[in-house]
This record gives sequence, C-alpha cells and structure tokens, in this order.
Amino acid sequence: MTDLTGRTALVTGGASGIGAACASALAAAGARVTVADVDADGAQRVAAAVGGEAWAVDLSDTAALADLRLDVDILVNNAGIQHVRPIEQFEPERFSFMMRLMLEAPFLLIRAALPAMYERGFGRILNMSSVHGLVASPYKSAYVAAKHGLEGLSKATALEGGAHGVTSNCINPGYVRSPLVEKQIADQAKLHGIGEDEVLSKVLLAEAAVKRLVEPEEVAALAVWLAGPDAGMVSGASYTMDGGWSAR
Repeated sequence: MTDLTGRTALVTGGASGIGAACASALAAAGARVTVADVDADGAQRVAAAVGGEAWAVDLSDTAALADLRLDVDILVNNAGIQHVRPIEQFEPERFSFMMRLMLEAPFLLIRAALPAMYERGFGRILNMSSVHGLVASPYKSAYVAAKHGLEGLSKATALEGGAHGVTSNCINPGYVRSPLVEKQIADQAKLHGIGEDEVLSKVLLAEAAVKRLVEPEEVAALAVWLAGPDAGMVSGASYTMDGGWSAR
C-alpha cells in the first residue's frame, strides 16, 4: 500500500468521476486533499466525504490564476469537458474555452505549485490525459488538441523538475465510466447515424481489445502509485489504461 501520510494534494475536477475517485484514493492513502471544482456543492460534498477541503473555482478564468501560488505536494490536473462536433461546425469560443480549461489552466497550476515543490525537494504532478492525448478521433478536435498539448506540457515539466525531486506524468485512460462519457452519447449517436444503445459497442469500445469501460477507481489506483515514493524514477511518462486501444 502506498503511504501518503503527511502529504497534501490538490485534485481539479474533483466533484465527480475520475477526480472524485482520485480524491478518495489519495485521502485513503493518507494525503490531505483539496477538491477543486466549478461545482461548489459537489466539491464540498466530496471534500466532506474524504475529510479534506473544497475549493470552488472556475479554472477557465485563467486571468485569475496568473498570480496564484500553491503549496501542495501532489497536483492532479484532471478538470475537463468534452464537446463533439465536426471541425467546420465547432464553435470557436467553445474551442478556446476548452484550451483554457484543459491546457492553460494546468500550465498555470503547475507554475503555481513548482516553487514550493522545489523548496521541499519533492513534488508529484499527475496530468489526466487520455488515449486522445496519443491518438485522435473524429469530431473531437478541441479535446484531442488539448490533450496532445498536455502531453507536451507534462514532458517539459518532467525535464525541468527532475533536478528538484519533482516528477510529472500523464495518465491516459480510454473511455471511463463517468459523467463526461455519459454526456456525449447522444451527440455520438447523431454524428455516427446510430442508436444511442449502439454507441458503446460501435464507437466507444470499437478500438479497444478489452471491451468494457475503465472504472474511475482503476485510474485512481494508478494515480496514487504515481504520487508515492516508489514512483520517484517515473517521470515524463504516459501511462495508457485504454484496454489495448493505442496498441493498434
């Protein structure tokens, strides 16, 4: 069991899905967790459940993060959304919003956290990427672009942080049993011309060798290990958890 007693963690998008699972798993390992989410009630609910603190924050408001300073040992950049549209129909403001939320905000949070991590000589930055950080799918230009950018940000952080005891890694799940996935089923059905009951088998799991959704708790278990002392030599990596999708 990974022991994170005495460590502090910040999990963005922590009110549900992967974020909530990570908050719970990190707390169970002994960390003191701050749950950050635009959903203030959800963040408070998860924070109360794990004995942590809530931070109600709109991470797309990147101007408000420019002068932020964070004092945490573990940063989990998890907040994100999905929007399914052909490129020629993709709303420019929605594209910009997703870039701010899923690429600029992680950069600003990393920037805010590194000074204290460097001072302590320890830090763990976990960037919740996706199989779409490694490969692409149609109708998801903003999400794919943001996750590919996050991969590069994570690697650059690993190179800069290594001399200071700070690691930076990506976790790359396939489709996870979460609200993010559930919300896109109707759009996927419409774009692919199939019934909503066919989306799981014909779209979401079409490329995976293991024909099931990833459970949030599986992602959280990997996050806890990467946050712990046994992962000190793991940095600049991208850990796929996609049922074999990216093996093609």
